Amino acid sequence: MDHHFIVVVALVGLAGIGAQWIAWRTGWPAIALMLVAGLLLGPVTGLVDPHHDFGDVLEPMISIAVAIILFEGGLTLKFSELKKTGGAVPRLVLVGAPVAWVLGAFALHHVAGLVWPVAILFAGILIVTGPTVIMPLLRQTNLKQRPRNILKWEGIVNDPLGALFAVVTYEWLVQVERGSTVVDNVITLILSSIVAGAMGYGAARAVRFLFPRGLVPEFLKAPVLLVFVIGTYVLSNVIQEETGLLAVTVMGIALANMHIASQRTYLPFKENITILLVSGVFVILSASLDLEALRQFELRWAAFLLVLLFLVRPISILVALAFTKVPWKERVFVAWIAPRGIVAVAISGLFALRLDEIGYGDGQLLVTLSFAVVAATIVAHGFTIGPMARALKLNGPESNGVLIVGGQSFSLSLAKSLQLLKVPVTIADKSWQALAGARAAGIPTFHGEILSEATEEELDFGQFQVMVATTNNEAYNALVCSEFAPEIGSDSVYQLGDASGDDPHALPEGLRGRALFEEGHGVEDVADYEAKGWQLRAIELTLSNTFDVAMGNLPESADLLYILRENGRLRFFTHASAPTGNPGDTIVVYVPPGTPEIRSEVLPDDVKEETS
Repeated sequence: MDHHFIVVVALVGLAGIGAQWIAWRTGWPAIALMLVAGLLLGPVTGLVDPHHDFGDVLEPMISIAVAIILFEGGLTLKFSELKKTGGAVPRLVLVGAPVAWVLGAFALHHVAGLVWPVAILFAGILIVTGPTVIMPLLRQTNLKQRPRNILKWEGIVNDPLGALFAVVTYEWLVQVERGSTVVDNVITLILSSIVAGAMGYGAARAVRFLFPRGLVPEFLKAPVLLVFVIGTYVLSNVIQEETGLLAVTVMGIALANMHIASQRTYLPFKENITILLVSGVFVILSASLDLEALRQFELRWAAFLLVLLFLVRPISILVALAFTKVPWKERVFVAWIAPRGIVAVAISGLFALRLDEIGYGDGQLLVTLSFAVVAATIVAHGFTIGPMARALKLNGPESNGVLIVGGQSFSLSLAKSLQLLKVPVTIADKSWQALAGARAAGIPTFHGEILSEATEEELDFGQFQVMVATTNNEAYNALVCSEFAPEIGSDSVYQLGDASGDDPHALPEGLRGRALFEEGHGVEDVADYEAKGWQLRAIELTLSNTFDVAMGNLPESADLLYILRENGRLRFFTHASAPTGNPGDTIVVYVPPGTPEIRSEVLPDDVKEETS
């Protein structure tokens, strides 16, 4: 057994996922941290040498990983989102990408000093802004829906397009060497692209046929889909090199819009695989950079980076979005944000070898220059996307809100208590009548079935830090929590319903949300308390009115509901979790009628009266 290989795999995994975790904790761009991690493992310490450690499997391994990443990205693209982009995406693809290709080629030739054939090929590669860099940035940025959708669609669709541009140029160079005509080359590539798109769509239709009919068992659906993706990618590449990326992207987009009932079975698996692949592949590619190549960096390359950032990208986007419905602020924002990542580096490395084989020495510079572009764009865009969104007032709803599912009396009391504490809250219910009280109180509402697929398109779940299911049906509450736990977080979904554990016939904890209240009151219990006039009251903790002092002033029958931290974080008391409060926090308790005044209250006494 090669222990060194195992150590390398472990180091890459630890560095990649560690960078993702640090990014989550700090808010720094994950892709920038992964770049640093790869440089530390590779050129700086020499612990990882991808070309030596992985050998001949390095290139196909990265190629397949990029294909899976693009497929998963395609699964996030819904045609309904295109309606919300103001017609931007087709123009970015049909106008913006060719303009960027032409301007990039001029910049690479006249500024960076590359010969024309290599400049044209590399300019095609540089139009990509794939999901490996865009999605982590969007995940960490509170952005409005339209610019978010524009950047996401552009990144995923342009990835295979950039590869095709590079293929067009390379095949043209090869045909020139062989004496063939450009027309023959272009016709061949167009036909190959059509075949690749048809293969991707055909694979999606095959999945659409097999999965709903029970022809594939549930436990095999995710593995079968993974094999379909790899098979489609490989077969398409056999027909025409580098068209596999187009095939798997079409497959992902087609599946995303076929509304397959079993999608929820394999989507979380695909997302987890993609996070692992993005982390691992980017660290490996960063570790493969040669310090000697870095020393070859020239000042004219720095000048090219400035031209790319401040001229090529802005001009191409502003030309593409001219005369569209996209507001100027959003055009400026999209024109600036264009980080490059794994696909640009991987394709550059692939064609660098092939250009050397046909006699173009500048091909050796592509890997170094591509990493320079990746590093420059990641730093420039990764660290400015948040401040620029705030400066242009393109921030979406804050992610500190609470979504309450159910329009019952207790739901309204809870919503009012949160609203008075300045916590954004929304009540959702499929009954218009049940939302009457919330509308009268000025509380935002969502009318519709929360479990419907249409809800995901109409309601931005990124604005909620917590979900609370408070309907009078415990099983439905559990279903809601189970459905949204992967998206909001299993530790941030709560429900009404008895979770004492005494009933052997009760729903297991793994299939439900965390039960509200330390006593884990059931739905019937809370309905009874509401009928008797129980109230929600808030206590602000201070240096003198500590948690223990405040609890000592409460009647024995009172129950703790939630605590609002000084930093805005919200945690509920449950049957299994009892957070403690500190000075500056606010605790909300559920008390019976007639409870004496509690000092340091911050909610008025008549909160309950409006809901009775």
